Amino acid sequence: MTPEPAILPCTAAVLAGGRSMRMGVDKTLLPVDGEALVARVAAAVGEVCAHTIVVTNRPEALADAGLPSDVRVLTDEIPYQGPLGGLVTALAEAPDEWVLAVAADMPHVSAAVVRALWEARDGADVVVPVTDKGPEPLLALYSRACLPVARTVLASGRRRLVAVFREVTVVEVPVDSLRGVDPGLKSFLNVNTPEELADAREQAPKRRDARDAERVVVSVIEVGTRRPRGMPSERPITLYMNDVEVATVQATPDDLEEMAAGFFVAEGLMADRDALASIDVDHKRGLVYANTAEAVPDDMVYKTRYVTSGCGKGVTFSSVGHARGLARVESGLRVDSQDLYDLMGQMARAATSYRDTGGMHACGLARGGELLLVREDVGRHNALDKLLGRAWLDRVPARDAVLLSTGRISYEMAVKAAKAGVPVVVSRTAVTDLAAEIAAELGITLAGYARGGKITVYTHPERIVTNPAEEDAR
Repeated sequence: MTPEPAILPCTAAVLAGGRSMRMGVDKTLLPVDGEALVARVAAAVGEVCAHTIVVTNRPEALADAGLPSDVRVLTDEIPYQGPLGGLVTALAEAPDEWVLAVAADMPHVSAAVVRALWEARDGADVVVPVTDKGPEPLLALYSRACLPVARTVLASGRRRLVAVFREVTVVEVPVDSLRGVDPGLKSFLNVNTPEELADAREQAPKRRDARDAERVVVSVIEVGTRRPRGMPSERPITLYMNDVEVATVQATPDDLEEMAAGFFVAEGLMADRDALASIDVDHKRGLVYANTAEAVPDDMVYKTRYVTSGCGKGVTFSSVGHARGLARVESGLRVDSQDLYDLMGQMARAATSYRDTGGMHACGLARGGELLLVREDVGRHNALDKLLGRAWLDRVPARDAVLLSTGRISYEMAVKAAKAGVPVVVSRTAVTDLAAEIAAELGITLAGYARGGKITVYTHPERIVTNPAEEDAR
């Protein structure tokens, strides 16, 4: 009989956070096969590590989580500092020299993968798996030697675990080398979306009962179409500026770099294009990091927001009073009404995601009768952020341009246009009364219902030309 592998002399630290409820609830408490995610992860690492702790900002929430009886629950010594804050607490409190840091939303952690990382620690301060997208710091080993460095990084205002790596000895383990013990690399799957939660539940062992034999397999078909239609995609995307968490946005997971840029510019957090150093996207975890020489406002550290993809998204940090303090848009632009129809048609043809899935919004930027950019998202605000963010990143001026949208123009959409200096905004659908009021004050031509051979112009109609011959004669 093969002897049972020995327990490793290290402490497993399950980092449960407690601040960012990116699925609208605390996802670590969601059940997978009858167990809370955090309890499932704690039990899995408890099979291979001598000690297990859970680090959280909300210990009271774990009272009924069903954690194994030998698991200690610790509160972050510095609250709301993300995984790095959790690691600092774990390294300071762990009874062992080595700490296995693991996210509380990774339900398939393999003991064999942990052992493989353990065997690679010779001469290292950190042992981290690496994929083609970069390191996986939330299933990695850290020695106690990392503690002073981690505290220094945390004190500097940075909160990314990888910031510690520059000051310590790191051994990288290619994840492909772990396929021998975890063929599907399921250990690295985490739960950030309802779809991923459903997958985790599907892959978990199932309890069968007598009712299973009575279940009927039901096929759902789509009637009246020539081909299957996909579903619009949305994910929670958390935006960071200089390692400060600013907001979590429900968005379609494409063009995230430009969405972050557009969001930060629209919120007044970034203005100097030359100050922007980089925007990094972690597609797997839905994280976007903007690094800029511009300072994050002091009150932003504790002013994060969860923003839905629906009509309630709005301009999170701006008010109507703020909007009325913006500079007036001055432009001599004149646009032929027929050109607007042509541009709306061009945008519709370019909106491939809408055609493939339905339920999406599109925004376009045009100049001189030419469509320059089109971006799509399940949320109309996100689509606009992506569009204006791309223009800002590429230094494409929005002044003397036309902004097109398939979605309703509410006041915050008008504010974004004003901040970009766009003089003409046209929607295929409605315009709200407050948007029209703001547009009138800020010098923006605002039009809606651009369809069916008609267009309704609400403000500054002098920019819309209905008879080009008369305009040329002036």
